[in-house]
Amino acid sequence: MLIGEVARRSGVSSRMLRHYDSLGLVRPTGRTVAGYRQYADADIRRIFHVESLRSLGLSLREIAAALAEESFAPQTLVADLIRRTEERLIRERELLERLRAVEGAEPDDWRDVLRIVELVRTLGSADPPRRLQAVLNPAANEPVPTDLLAAAVLAETEPNMAGALRWALSRAGDDGLAALAAGLTSPDAEIRRRAVQAVAEIPGDAATALLTAALDDPAATVRAPAALAAGARGVSAAEPTLVAMVVAGTNDVDAGEVLGALSQDPESADRILGALNHALTTHEDADIRIRLVQALVELPGTSALATLRSLSADADPSVALVATAFSDLVAAREHS
Repeated sequence: MLIGEVARRSGVSSRMLRHYDSLGLVRPTGRTVAGYRQYADADIRRIFHVESLRSLGLSLREIAAALAEESFAPQTLVADLIRRTEERLIRERELLERLRAVEGAEPDDWRDVLRIVELVRTLGSADPPRRLQAVLNPAANEPVPTDLLAAAVLAETEPNMAGALRWALSRAGDDGLAALAAGLTSPDAEIRRRAVQAVAEIPGDAATALLTAALDDPAATVRAPAALAAGARGVSAAEPTLVAMVVAGTNDVDAGEVLGALSQDPESADRILGALNHALTTHEDADIRIRLVQALVELPGTSALATLRSLSADADPSVALVATAFSDLVAAREHS
């Protein structure tokens, strides 16, 4: 079959077929008397093989190496292509986010567009001090658009920088909440956790409602900061998560303090005391039970005194010792 017919039937141009020949990728088996390339069935199969590998994103040099390698493993190729595709998608998502940030900032003219693009680039810098400067000392004293701040908060991994970004975003009030909405529904639990931490620094009922909703998050790493922040705002729905944090040893001291604050309400006090007592009866681990004893001490008045006195005779000496010390403390606190 001559090159023109091969090109017509395969969809590969004659020019590309000549290029394949020059690279040694697909060399026609024969030549006519006049010197024209003549392709056999095996050559045509190789053309389709090359085109299939090209469609997967391989360069012609990589295709040549793959076809020349007798021990070539398709699994290795596919794994490498998956990695490259994932990297490309990450870059494309970053570009899309930058474009949306520019669009969301509603630039008035090209000067605004350039300023916002530079802001996006600076906030995405690998240098934390440079990112911090963009937030605290923006060029021309123009405030950083809320959407850009929210995107930076959700992406920031350096703790000090994250704190500065949350502070800056909190000054935007409810505008900051609207910008964080996407983070609260992200499939990535780490992004949802960052969103909850940022919402926690924004006052008002709207922020409290978002924190309350986050108490149902499937990830404990998201529920914990939501419970601490919502509980500090008097949300009783945070109680079960706070008790679970004490049991797990996750910010248990903070969780105990928030439980104590919630217990200022008599109804909450009864529920929390009951939950802590239930946990004491269902867990045998001494460390867990000591943390529960410490949480009991945070309850106001003498509501936990009976439980502490009963634990003074606990079969575990370490639990009994801690309970005895704290029961004396609670009793003394009541008489002071």
